[in-house]
Amino acid sequence: MYDTTLSESQKDLSIFLNEVSVKYNIPSESIKTFKEYSIRLIQGKIKRKKFYALNHINLDVNKGEIFGILGRNGAGKSTLLKVISRVLIPAEGHVWINGNISPLLQLGAGFHPELTGYENIFLNATLLGHTRSEIKDKLQEIVAFADIGNFIEAPLRTYSSGMNARLGFAVATAWQPDILILDEVLSVGDAGFQKKCIDRMTNFRDSGATVLMVSHAIDRIRTLCERAMWLDHGEIQAIGPADEVCNKYQSFITQH
Repeated sequence: MYDTTLSESQKDLSIFLNEVSVKYNIPSESIKTFKEYSIRLIQGKIKRKKFYALNHINLDVNKGEIFGILGRNGAGKSTLLKVISRVLIPAEGHVWINGNISPLLQLGAGFHPELTGYENIFLNATLLGHTRSEIKDKLQEIVAFADIGNFIEAPLRTYSSGMNARLGFAVATAWQPDILILDEVLSVGDAGFQKKCIDRMTNFRDSGATVLMVSHAIDRIRTLCERAMWLDHGEIQAIGPADEVCNKYQSFITQH
């Protein structure tokens, strides 16, 4: 399913997906109790239907571009990011990844509510594959970027969602990855913090890194991304220049 070897014609790609599908078998009728479900399961009387969270997705993302993904809730956006991040294995198709990935799929993922901000920096960065020495070298930079004041010494359970966002983004982007994956991260936090995030993403892009981002903010995709993709019900509805895709998606949203 996964490969890191690209052909000569694909050497300028960071991500390449070929006919990737994620599907689930779900009951086609409502079963109200676990007892009834167990009995019908033993009897072989449960009827299931296939649900495609992603349906034969073909995608290529170039090195050094910010690529946007648009779509309504349940369209398959987060599922796609999980497949690219190797969190979810597709049922069909192949995924080629060229470089190391730093995914920020959920704010506060890898954090512990009872640990302080300082302690969570070490925990989260360790989970991302960094050594204690590397973390110490970046510690003050992370704290400065997060800019949450004395809360850095407080347990995470006392943080607001915006403070979680600040710390999570600061840790995930302290080291420049080959590929940075963001799922609605920029929707949380004040305008000043969002500008800091955008500036860092732009610097990554200018240094040759690839940024893959999901956002409901159409104007942000239009402004930041060279290209974009519109997903709906697990299928690609449009892919191409960001402005064109945003216009199509905006027209669809207006009509629905």
